[in-house]
Amino acid sequence: MLFSSLTFLILFLPSVLLIYYIPLKRSRRLQNYFLFIASLFFYAFGEPWFVFVMIGSIIFNFIFGLLVAHHKRRWVIVLMLLTNLGILFIFKYLMFTVKNINLLFNTSLSTGTILLPIGISFFTFQAISYVMDIYRDKAEAQTNLLNVGLYISFFPQLIAGPIIRYETIALQIQGRKESFQLFSEGVSRFLLGFFKKILIANNMAVVADHCFKIVAEGQGTTALAWLGAIAYGFQIFFDFSGYSDMAIGLGRMFGFKFPENFNYPYISKSASEFWRRWHISLGTWFRDYVYIPLGGSRTSKNRTALNLLIVWLLTGFWHGANWTFVCWGLMWCLFITIEKAFNFEKKEYFKSLSDTSLSKSLLSFSKHIYLILITLFGWVLFRALTINEAFDYIKLMLGSGPLSDARTFAWIKEYFFIFLLAGIFSVPLKEKVQQISFKEKSHRILFKEKELQIPWPIYTTVMVLIFLVAISYLVKGAHNPFIYFNF
Repeated sequence: MLFSSLTFLILFLPSVLLIYYIPLKRSRRLQNYFLFIASLFFYAFGEPWFVFVMIGSIIFNFIFGLLVAHHKRRWVIVLMLLTNLGILFIFKYLMFTVKNINLLFNTSLSTGTILLPIGISFFTFQAISYVMDIYRDKAEAQTNLLNVGLYISFFPQLIAGPIIRYETIALQIQGRKESFQLFSEGVSRFLLGFFKKILIANNMAVVADHCFKIVAEGQGTTALAWLGAIAYGFQIFFDFSGYSDMAIGLGRMFGFKFPENFNYPYISKSASEFWRRWHISLGTWFRDYVYIPLGGSRTSKNRTALNLLIVWLLTGFWHGANWTFVCWGLMWCLFITIEKAFNFEKKEYFKSLSDTSLSKSLLSFSKHIYLILITLFGWVLFRALTINEAFDYIKLMLGSGPLSDARTFAWIKEYFFIFLLAGIFSVPLKEKVQQISFKEKSHRILFKEKELQIPWPIYTTVMVLIFLVAISYLVKGAHNPFIYFNF
């Protein structure tokens, strides 16, 4: 079930909110049990049998949590990792592995068709976080199986994140406090994500799909290839960040506070900065549970480079069982390693080049262009089905075919307003909005040191209009894919 589906918006969400806040308002235990059951229903709605995979994960990790709380032995952690990663391997990587074994050794092994449970990478990482945080004494083990189930299966972040650490949410399972202000913030955040997903990401998907299809058919031009790469860059950002906004908003409606997952990644000026701003929950998960335990950057340069290589190989494989994802991860590893080797982000390195304000501006602009270029080439590799397909597309971007044609300008003209919206929402405004909250008679927006009062009726009207416009797109059957369901 998609957050951006009519079934979710008109039936599921209103029903869950009404039951949660009216008959169950006075009992936290019943609220938690109800959210757990609702989350299982949400997950089982599309593929009923896969819910048993998640239930198995919940039971196994509940037991591992109790074991590690009582014994604090590494063998429990090893067994936990083998179980979780083994389940992930069977569903996500077994067919890929057998296929490559057959190619390498000319064998004919077969696994049949193994369907991928939606969101398995997300809830598996959360399950690992639960046991690891207990082992590190950052949280206490749950003695109630259903509370563990709620943490792993909670529907707002179940199938596409953000990846929630157990230490982040442990106290909120029992001790969260709902309020009208938090609920209104949640509604605002959900509508923002809904707007980004339906009006920007879905329209960018139409452009990207068309451009990549034309290029694959051998009829593309350099301008069309660039248009498709830019459209896909906007699509995947607004698709995923929009979903994260909706997840964070939904969490707040039920009193939960989830961490941010995006922070304007396209304003970055280095590969390292980009990954501090993009899919933050995944980056910090790999940092804390893989990179730092391996030694992080506190070791020799060669060992640090090896640690980065391991993390980025895993990051690539996490996104999918395809060599294109591996190459995509290695590409980011290469640029981040080079940047670290040359202290790319440190101001001292460029001090002699930036003595004047003009040179500083040019340097900043150059670094930003560098980041945008490697990001776009990376997205081509990320989207392609094969490495050869990605290279052919990139060669066309670099001028291996006709420069442009009338079709390209027609697509630009038709979707110009959407591209403009995408550009505006990709960067922080001049005065970044720090806080949004309802008051009885007005809607307050705090801009750094200034506070702007928007009358409540005006703000509500704007939000309702945005929602109705987005809903109209769904009703008329507009293109509504979601990229990260594949992971």
